[in-house]
Amino acid sequence: MKWIDKMWYSPSWFHWSIIVLLMPFTFIFWLLSSLRRTLFALKIKPSTRVPVPVIVVGNISVGGNGKTPLVVYLANRLKQEGYRPGVLSRGYGGKNASYPVSVDANSPANVVGDEAVLMRQNINSPLVVDPIRSRGAKELVGSHNCNVIICDDGLQHYALQRDIEIVVVDGKRGSGTGLLLPSGPLREGNWRLEKADFVVLNGGTVTNGEHLMSLESGRLINVKHRNKSMSIHDIKTPVVAAAGIGNPQRFFDLLKSKQVKLKACLNFIDHHQFTEKDLPQETVLMTEKDAVKCTSFAHDDWWYLPVNAKLTQQFESQFLQLLKTVVANSKNKSRE
Repeated sequence: MKWIDKMWYSPSWFHWSIIVLLMPFTFIFWLLSSLRRTLFALKIKPSTRVPVPVIVVGNISVGGNGKTPLVVYLANRLKQEGYRPGVLSRGYGGKNASYPVSVDANSPANVVGDEAVLMRQNINSPLVVDPIRSRGAKELVGSHNCNVIICDDGLQHYALQRDIEIVVVDGKRGSGTGLLLPSGPLREGNWRLEKADFVVLNGGTVTNGEHLMSLESGRLINVKHRNKSMSIHDIKTPVVAAAGIGNPQRFFDLLKSKQVKLKACLNFIDHHQFTEKDLPQETVLMTEKDAVKCTSFAHDDWWYLPVNAKLTQQFESQFLQLLKTVVANSKNKSRE
């Protein structure tokens, strides 16, 4: 566990002394973020509305909480329901000369971001990357004829108006110290959860009306040869695990829960741009998000473990009903 994670989620007396020293900076963060929200609420800062429902999947804390599997789940589920969903991503970790960028099967992760490539491989819907989300949303509507937009992250991006908010919370780590950055992991206080339409708990125990999400792992897929797969139970000898995600420990714990013996856990920063020298030339297990950046130089014995989000029937029915209501209200307004 990184020292910052220890300070935020398992603080000792020493960590609390650091937290106290950081409190003035937390106060400044609170002041600036509150001012920014107020400016949007008073319409002093402009906020764009697009002519289709916008669903924001985000979180109130930094680090990986499980948003991306939920976005994939929603995109595929909405397509089953007859919608034409489009996914909007900021493209963190990528850098392109101009935006918006429509992501296709050949888009490189260093251009559009690792999460965008991962989603592209798992959904059959338009996906656009743009740091200016309102511009990307317009691209999905105008160029791809989408009638609903799923925004991956962006809960605090108030420049794009939204119709449905889904907040994902790590069921194991929770909100840590419960403090705003940098004293704690929060971008907004826990009060923000009450404003959201749905709070999805990634693992853990539901205690306050949240909707439980579980991540189900599939067969191991070879990073170099995507047509090759094997059961994770076929791993009989100790292997190396590598993760460059927001919460690497979750991946390592998942492997251990599958009785995989790990002789080393290589922990990288989120969105790490891997090179061949980062990983050993032996059996390596990694996340799918990391695998999209390793394909070009992967060794024959590198594998990734895909995961799929599973939601409750209650969440699915409530979500689809709310979306129908949003669509109906939008049609009524257009007739007026």
